This record gives sequence, C-alpha cells and structure tokens, in this order.
Amino acid sequence: MLTLIDCLQELISWITISKILLLIRMHLLSLLCLGSGMATFFGSETHALLPYDQYLHRFAAYFQQGDMESNGKYVTRQGTPVNYSTGPIVWGEPGTNGQHAFYQLIHQGTKLIPADFIAPAVSHNPIENNLHHKILLANFLAQTEALAKGKSPAEAEAELKASGMSPDHIQRILPHKVFQGNRPTNSIVVKKVTPFTLGALIAMYEHKIFVQGVIWNINSYDQWGVELGKALAKAIEPELQDKTPISSHDGSTNGLINFIKSHY
Repeated sequence: MLTLIDCLQELISWITISKILLLIRMHLLSLLCLGSGMATFFGSETHALLPYDQYLHRFAAYFQQGDMESNGKYVTRQGTPVNYSTGPIVWGEPGTNGQHAFYQLIHQGTKLIPADFIAPAVSHNPIENNLHHKILLANFLAQTEALAKGKSPAEAEAELKASGMSPDHIQRILPHKVFQGNRPTNSIVVKKVTPFTLGALIAMYEHKIFVQGVIWNINSYDQWGVELGKALAKAIEPELQDKTPISSHDGSTNGLINFIKSHY
C-alpha cells in the first residue's frame, strides 16, 4: 500500500521530470539551429560534441550512431531525393584533449563547424579544492568566447606591438594571428554529471534527432545503409574460406579478396 510519503515522492519525481522536459523544449530550438539550420542553410557538413568531463568521453561516439544512423538519408519519406543537406557528420573528443588536436581547424579553418560544448559545474573529483575543475571550466568558457568573438586585426596588431616585436615581423605574422570569430556554438552546463542529468542530456539529443528528421522529411527509423553492408558481408564470407581466385565482384573488391587469400 502506498503511503502519503510515497505519493509525495512520486509527485516530486514527476514535477522534476516535467521541469527537465520543459528545459529540453526550451533548449531544443538552440540545438536545432546549430544542427539542421546550419546544415540546411549554411552548408555545414559536420557537428562537434565537446564534453568537458571525462565521464562523458564517449558521449560524441554514442551520438555518432544515434544521429548519423538515424538521419543519414538522401530520400524523403515519400521516396523522392532531397535537394538539401541532411544529417551532418557527428564527432568530438572530451575536454582539453580536443583543444590540442582539432580546435585549430574549428577556429581558423575554412570549414564551418558548429559545436556543442558540455560541462558540469560540479566535478566528481574536487582535486586541490576544485582547482583542477576550475582550470577545466576556464578552458571551456575561453574556447566558446574565442569562437564567438575571434580576434580582429587591430587587436592582434596591438598585442604584437605590446610584445616588443619589430614592425616587419608584425606585418609577416599578423595575418596568422587574426581570428574571424562568429563560429556557432552551444554551451550546455549541468550542475553535475549524474544518471539523471546524463539521461536528460541523452533525451534532449534524441529529441533533437527526431525533430530534425521531421524538418528534413526523412525517416529517422530505418538503417538500410547498414543492412546493405551486412548482406554483402554474408556473400563474401564463404569466398574467404579457400584460396580459389574470385572474380564475381568489381575489380577493386576482387583484387582485395584475392590479395588477402594469397596470404592465408
């Protein structure tokens, strides 16, 4: 039998869930602008997910499957080819690892790369009175500010002059120190990474994937591209059982199969 306390706890849980659903709806538009909006209207081909927490180090990989398998389609639900860009390439790495790997391309490259930055305000590992996490958050905040504001030629020149650099050297290096800015990002901050907040993040991104599929008029719930590869693999597997040369495929595949078999 449910007690009054049980009922109140259930009510509080539903109120909390309702608040989370409200937050998902509030933030969905921002996610959609950087997702379907940037892909459809600005030609962005990729989308970076950049969590500043090691416990989320596989978050981007999870949604590579969720997003790309769902919305990697070129025909509408009615079976006609689309004339616009659909599902972007989803990728990313956690925290400062990415800063020393691919952020250069996001800041100064020729590709427009929308990015979602995700961070918890509170760490599970408050090392040295939370100093480590504060340094991490400082990087999180600095990157989004830099991507938004960039650095103008005047700002870069003033900085170089203040360093005591000669005028000739300044003129040579100045173009390389300019950042255009205006790079689109979302900043998503949760209080702490918990099963509940992780579930809320996943629900938010799953809802984004579904709504993008509706906007693009594609079926987000089939994976025929995955099925084709599996079907071909079933045909190729028996051909790898002996050293008999194969000629039933295209020239490239025949050559690869026969090379592999020659080294058994």
